[in-house]
Formats: sequence, structure tokens, C-alpha cells
Amino acid sequence: MRKAWAFGGGVVLAAAVAWTAVTLSGGGDEAGTTPSGAQAVPATATITRQDLVDAKTVDGALTYSGSHQVTGAIAGTVTWVAAEGAMIRRGRPLLKVDRKPLVLMYGGLPLYRELSQGAGNGPDIEQLERNLRALGYGDSLTVDERFSYATYLAVRQWQDDLGLTRTGRVDAAQVVFLPAAVRVTEAKIEVGGRTGPGQHLLTVSGVRRLVHVDLDTDDQALAKKEAEVTVKLPGGEQITGKITTVGTVARSTQPAQGQDSGRTTIDVDITLDKTPRTKLDQAPVEVELESERRKDVLAVPVEALLALREGGYGVEVVEGAATRIVAVKVGAFGGGKVEISGTGLAEGVKVGVPAP
Repeated sequence: MRKAWAFGGGVVLAAAVAWTAVTLSGGGDEAGTTPSGAQAVPATATITRQDLVDAKTVDGALTYSGSHQVTGAIAGTVTWVAAEGAMIRRGRPLLKVDRKPLVLMYGGLPLYRELSQGAGNGPDIEQLERNLRALGYGDSLTVDERFSYATYLAVRQWQDDLGLTRTGRVDAAQVVFLPAAVRVTEAKIEVGGRTGPGQHLLTVSGVRRLVHVDLDTDDQALAKKEAEVTVKLPGGEQITGKITTVGTVARSTQPAQGQDSGRTTIDVDITLDKTPRTKLDQAPVEVELESERRKDVLAVPVEALLALREGGYGVEVVEGAATRIVAVKVGAFGGGKVEISGTGLAEGVKVGVPAP
């Protein structure tokens, strides 16, 4: 019986094609030619030399990097809020409370205290001064960990331009520090709404596009950091990318309706090699993950394999009107083809396959 077997990640995929089983004559590597008058091979395929990739396609979502929650630090009425999807950069307001802006500045340290003259030295002061200089305030300002008189003057000038009271002091009611520019993912409050300290106001993300995959733990061997992948996006767009993050903590989800059990997954993030055309957040995508790549090997369609009675596999080499069976060693599978090696096999040789 002619059979095709594909091996991927330890799982055997079998597909059988009806065909006469063969036995090698003489105990060697190949049998003699087909006798005169024997039925011709229904169809042929050519042995190719190529890279062979065993891949699996998984579902993912096109999203944005990082996620942060912006909370309120003052009671009042929201008089303006950035629209969902808006990009906010340094020095621009995220929202306004009682017409006073809450401004984005760049930094990894949250504003956990009021910054003013007399405040103890610290990296949060240096972070503020760096932003003031980037925004064009305080030409004579020295960027260090000390809140100097020059810092005080620069803050007053910045406050005056924003319509804030010129106190020379900065607190969490005026500034939010985040690592870089952000995209407003969700507004938790509307214009006219009342806000108070600690209230969740906005959810924001980074502006860099990435693909996120909740990968089944059974497939975690497919996700190798820095491995190249192919992503198929809505509208037929196809982009390459690299795996940048592979989670180490498994998460369990509740079973979907009609299923007996939930999924156990790890987080996988993929950075794309170029910006996709679509601007949709959480757009569904398909990600092709490679489990194995064999370079420059001889390959035939999987259905060209013959299951030999004495064990192992062979292919039926076609030479004009004659054929012979050649035993082969089977290697990697991928893309409907299988790697083979054996005596007398070379690129361009024709082998028999079942009729389409």
C-alpha cells in the first residue's frame, strides 16, 4: 500500500493512497525495471533540491505594544479627553480636569511625590528636567538630580504656557510619566464626568505595532526567540517578523461553550518587519511558525513515498518507459513535501505519484 507519513513535533500525520505495495528484489537498494507490458506509472513528479520547512499556522491578533492605566490625582470635572486611537506625544495633554491639562512626559519612574525647591535629590527630578529641556524650557538648566532655582523658573514658564497656576511645583495632577509616546486605547471617562484621586481615566498603549499569540503550551517548542515568522493580515497582506517575547508562565482559560476543557497558553509577541496597512486594533491574523528548516535537501511530494513490505520506504524512479524502486531514507516534512536520500537519486529525476 502506498502511504504518505508526515512527522511534525513528534505527532505523526498519516495519509494513505491506494497503490500496490512493492518488495525490493535481491535484498539491495533497488529493484529491476518494470517488465515489458506492465502498466505505466499514472503520473510523475520531479525530485527538487530546496529548503524544506515544517510549519504550523496559529491564530493571533494585531495590536500595539505595552499597556498602561492612567489614573486621576485630583477631584474635578473632565472638560476634555483625548479620543480613542489618538497618538499622544511628549508635552501634549491626555485629558483636562477643570480645564487644567494632565500632560504626558517621558520616563520610566512614576511621579510619586511633589517636585519643588527643597525636595530631596532624586532621579525623578532629573527625569523632569530632561523633559523640560526637550520641550524647550530652561536653556540654562542643568539636568541633574537637584531641583535648582533654574528648574523652578523653567517649571513656572512651562506652567504659564499651559495655562496652569505658576507655582513652580509639579505633581501628579499635572504630569504623567510614561516610557514613550502612547496611543489611547480606551477612555474610561467622558467629558462632563467627575473624577477623583485614584480613578482609572484612560488605558493607553505604545505606538509600535506587534502581533500577540496565545500559544497552546503543546506548541511552545515552535516559539523560539528571534525566530522568523510569516504573518497573514486582513485584506491578504503578508508581512514577515521576528518573535521578540516568549512567555514563561502558562495561563489557563475557561472552556468555550460546547467544549469540555479550556486552553493552557503562553504569551508570544512578534515584532513586524514593516508597518501594516491596516490601523485596526485586535485585528485577527494568522501566524506561520517554523518547527524545523532543512536547507538544500532533495525533496519529493509526500504521496510519492511507497511503503515497502519489508519495512521502510521507497520511491518509484521513472526512466522513459521503465521504472525501478529505490529505497529511501526519509527526513523532514514540510509544505506537502518530504526530504529523501538514496542511491542514484538527484535533482531532476522523475518519480511516480498517484494519478490526480
